[in-house]
Amino acid sequence: MRRFLRRVRFIFNIRKSIPFLFRFFTSKEVSIQKKFLSCLLLIGYIVFPFDAIPDFFVFFGILDDVAVFMFILQQMVKMSPPQLKEQYGIQG
Repeated sequence: MRRFLRRVRFIFNIRKSIPFLFRFFTSKEVSIQKKFLSCLLLIGYIVFPFDAIPDFFVFFGILDDVAVFMFILQQMVKMSPPQLKEQYGIQG
């Protein structure tokens, strides 16, 4: 239950994620491999044409897309150095 609540809080704190993403990709503390993997995941999701739930089921299709995006974002937070997480108040 605690894990679920942490994920819900993570979703509602998405406004902190945009500056975090900028700093993640411009920081020298994050290795090139982690940046490349993150870009590959994001681009792969955008380019990959298939969804688990088609978008013509409006609510569930969009919810599916948001869930995958949030999963990728959480993986990026887990890969980031601790001082970057602390700076933006994001917990992985």
